[in-house]
Amino acid sequence: MTQQHSEATQTIIDGYTFESPSIELGVLMTDGSPNPDAKIRISLSMLNRHGLVAGATGTGKTKTLQVLAEQISAAGVAVFAADIKGDLSGIAIPGSPSEKLLQRTSKIGQQWVPTGCPTEFYALGGQGTGVPLRATVSSFGPILLSKVLGLNETQESSLGLVFHYADTHGLALLDLADLRAVMTYLSSDEGKAELKAIGGLSSATVGVILRSLITLESQGAGEFFGEPEFDSADLIRTTADGRGVVSLLELPNLQDRPAIFSTFLMWLLADLFHDLPEVGDSDRPKLVFFFDEAHLLFADASKAFLQAIAQTVRLIRSKGVGIFFVTQSPTDVPEAVLAQLGSRVQHQLRAHTPNDAKALKATVATYPKSGYDLAETLQSLGIGEAIVTVLNPNGAPTPVAWTRMRAPQASMDPLNPQWQAAGVAQSAMQAKYGADIDRESAYELLTAKLQAGIDAARREAELKEAEDQAKLREREERAREPRARTSSRPAPKSGVEKVLGSTTFWNQVIRVGGQVVRDMMGTARKR
Repeated sequence: MTQQHSEATQTIIDGYTFESPSIELGVLMTDGSPNPDAKIRISLSMLNRHGLVAGATGTGKTKTLQVLAEQISAAGVAVFAADIKGDLSGIAIPGSPSEKLLQRTSKIGQQWVPTGCPTEFYALGGQGTGVPLRATVSSFGPILLSKVLGLNETQESSLGLVFHYADTHGLALLDLADLRAVMTYLSSDEGKAELKAIGGLSSATVGVILRSLITLESQGAGEFFGEPEFDSADLIRTTADGRGVVSLLELPNLQDRPAIFSTFLMWLLADLFHDLPEVGDSDRPKLVFFFDEAHLLFADASKAFLQAIAQTVRLIRSKGVGIFFVTQSPTDVPEAVLAQLGSRVQHQLRAHTPNDAKALKATVATYPKSGYDLAETLQSLGIGEAIVTVLNPNGAPTPVAWTRMRAPQASMDPLNPQWQAAGVAQSAMQAKYGADIDRESAYELLTAKLQAGIDAARREAELKEAEDQAKLREREERAREPRARTSSRPAPKSGVEKVLGSTTFWNQVIRVGGQVVRDMMGTARKR
């Protein structure tokens, strides 16, 4: 039986009564009790106007994320969500009823039916139980990579110069080895001249970036960067029965590499924005993207990075993509981004410290005027309750509503790891992205170029050494040859030479010869 409502309650009910297709968030809390007749909804057409799910740890943010994902999937819209703690993996199988659960759903008038969602499991670089997601360094770009590496603006501009050189010279930056090779080349004697006209690279800056790359690789990023690169269009899929596929990204050891996680999600959004066509305002989005632990994305971000995020959030709605940031406090999100979030689901906030009180005050200031004392109400919310305001189908804010959220119909417990691994092994996405590819890229090209230079230098050195050795041998041979006499003093004559040169010897020969002649001829000429 429908109960009578006060004017304020009726105003809220009217504000959430839509003719357009919508999903249910929960029911209005009236006088401390759930009101099954007062459904709190959000129109499917407004999901691409983005949203925020916030609240302290343990207040029900993850269950709200699961409720949204289940209903969005059932409406035929694909969902992507980062599964930080593995709590969402149970969405793949129907939930199990319990007495406590059924009592809760009965109070809010929810017809609870155990239902699982078509789910695809992914893991960054294959670190985890899921299809490996990879991206090339080139597509990641210098701004996102600078955020990962924690570079300042000067170092970021230098990294941009490296990417510019690689692009203009046809050097594919596929993995971190390629980036190191280009930076090493450009800081070498041979490569410095190529960047001289546009400023060049400081050796100190190159050193900082290279050391940061080593740190990044130690966090497992070496397996994340590479090929085959993930095609973000594979996130937008529906099943044969018209349900949207829920893609869950597993993030083990998030505390060791938070920057990789946050910037990879931003890369996915940038890739979707680049590839998807304009669709304008449609009756439902193509994909709803849940950005869990959103504070990691904005922490220590450069000005250029924050501008890139704000621009992507502002423009991507026209591509049919909705983004929900999930974090502890709205103050975790920069104002330029927060101003673009049309839907707010705020779970309990605590004000135990001065900083908490400041955050509470800032949160209250982001809500439209309401009949609630929001500062007090936000601190008194129970688990699974939230303060909600969304955009109606005309784009106007709905009344602020204290809401008891629906219960998930899929399992709220993590999926059995063996079941998850079996599902991944049979996935078509595993067949597409499972095997790593290593093709010729900047590392191989520059390594070959540098090796060719080394070989040429070695051949030149060997030729010079051979010439030097030949000259040395020639000098040694000349040194061993005998030297000719150069004295003007005549050499002493031998005994024969002395006899033949004697006048007495030749007079005696003549006398003896004449005697012989006379003896032979019998005559002799007289003088």
